[in-house]
Amino acid sequence: MMIHEITCTVGRFKSRKRVGRGPGSGNGKTSGRGHKGAGSRSGHRHRAYYEGGQMTWTRRLPKRGFTNAPFKTRFHVVNLRDLEARFDAGATIDVAALAEAGLVRNTKLPLKVLGEGTVTKKYTVTAAKFSKSAKAAIEAAGGTVEEKPLTKWMRDRTKPTKKQLRAAEGGAAAVEAPAAAAEPPAEATEETTED
Repeated sequence: MMIHEITCTVGRFKSRKRVGRGPGSGNGKTSGRGHKGAGSRSGHRHRAYYEGGQMTWTRRLPKRGFTNAPFKTRFHVVNLRDLEARFDAGATIDVAALAEAGLVRNTKLPLKVLGEGTVTKKYTVTAAKFSKSAKAAIEAAGGTVEEKPLTKWMRDRTKPTKKQLRAAEGGAAAVEAPAAAAEPPAEATEETTED
């Protein structure tokens, strides 16, 4: 027998459990509520984090002050030795090239180049940040460094907001309505008279 056949035979819905009808009901004298106390009374509710009166976990956990950790900027980090091992001379290196070479996971984060290792090849490296030693080593090998610093997102104040656009549209409609009412009605077409 399959579950859908049981449903057809028995019915879709289970009958409601009638509680509070004494021991003969089959649900016990106290109907699963236990003896006395707030939990046995009707209308009893408690907060999701209530722990019976003991100190709740929200108050037991220590507070250690403010942290800027959620707001920190994350970077893909590569060293000069990685560039030397993976790229040929004259290569143009950026986040996309590093992702293709498998040195970084993806292109979502900005790139930071550090100076561990040596560089003997000429590269054109584009990154958001360079350490002083990395920049000096790349330039000493005859390469070029293009630093594209991160720009903080700022709202474009020159563009009107949706609220301003709605207000402008409403004002234009209010101006057009009286103008339309002031226009005289269109002249009726001349009727031809029979002789």
